[in-house]
Amino acid sequence: MNAQTIWKFLAGAAVTAVALFLLWYFSSIVIYILVSAVLAVMGRPLVRRLSQVRIRHWQLPRPLAALLTLMVIWTIAAVVGMLFLPLVFDKVYEFSNLDFAAVVSNIEEPVARLQHYLSDLFAMPVGSFSLQEALISQLKSWIDLESINHLFSSIVGLLLSSAVAIFSVSFITFFFLKEDGLFYAMVTAVFPERYSENITRALDEVTYLLSRYFRGLLTESLLLMIAVTLTMSIFGMKVQDAAFIGLVMGVMNVVPYAGPLIGGVLSVFVGVVSPIEGQTIGYTAAVIICSLLALKSLDDFVLQPTLYSERVKAHPLEVFLVILVAGSAAGIIGMLLAIPAYTVLRVFAKEFFSQFSLVRKLTEKI
Repeated sequence: MNAQTIWKFLAGAAVTAVALFLLWYFSSIVIYILVSAVLAVMGRPLVRRLSQVRIRHWQLPRPLAALLTLMVIWTIAAVVGMLFLPLVFDKVYEFSNLDFAAVVSNIEEPVARLQHYLSDLFAMPVGSFSLQEALISQLKSWIDLESINHLFSSIVGLLLSSAVAIFSVSFITFFFLKEDGLFYAMVTAVFPERYSENITRALDEVTYLLSRYFRGLLTESLLLMIAVTLTMSIFGMKVQDAAFIGLVMGVMNVVPYAGPLIGGVLSVFVGVVSPIEGQTIGYTAAVIICSLLALKSLDDFVLQPTLYSERVKAHPLEVFLVILVAGSAAGIIGMLLAIPAYTVLRVFAKEFFSQFSLVRKLTEKI
């Protein structure tokens, strides 16, 4: 390794650091652009098909094809929202009117056994601590009128900011659909012209890998949601509650590893609040826990290895460590973005730093 190679590496590292800082500083705009790019990739085949439509001597203009495609995308999103948002709001309203004492009284016997066990384990005097009162107090701190009002105000604020996001994403997506290659041109314009060929190859690979990843992730979450909903319904749970638990698990499954755990806790809580009709809370909780463990085991050992490793062409241990580091650095958001961000870094590292053995080792499957 000569001095020129070292200086080249240092210069590349400095440029990368500046680029990462700018991406972080303008993260909201970057997210709009990336979401628009993903939507454009998904909608491009429909634009091309619509652009080939001919009515006698008149051919559908590409701008009109792009607009129609954008309308199709948002129509699908609106239909999905109309299907699931009522479930969420109904459950929030149900939680806001809970009788906490009644809920805890339903699990009074197992709580009493647990308190007796804890008293014996830690040698606590009788009457010094009430687990039932502690549960009621904790539930009230989690779900009370003030918390519900705060949640609704947060939702209103989210809807207002979402309106800006939807307009921005729609505007950017329209031009990405209308002008094929515009996103590539935007990215290559940032780099010196002599690197345009390398950037184009890297973007092609990134588009291919991330398209595979997002399609697989969407398919996996949808299958898990359907499987959980059907399983809960088979065991006698109300359709609304079963669909809500399926929705929670499907959405939380997008976050690797931590998401299903959080979703499982929320699902058990739903089962405690709304047990299966004619059954005890303990039976309902056991059904939910056992069903989710079985379905997630199938998902973890069959679907996820294909999704998280083969689809982004990385070793499973490598992917796990990346998610772990990202989660430690940025929490849930970090875990959510870990795999796409790591995929982009690997592709660009292969394109520009393939002379280093570590880079070659990490990118040999790409």
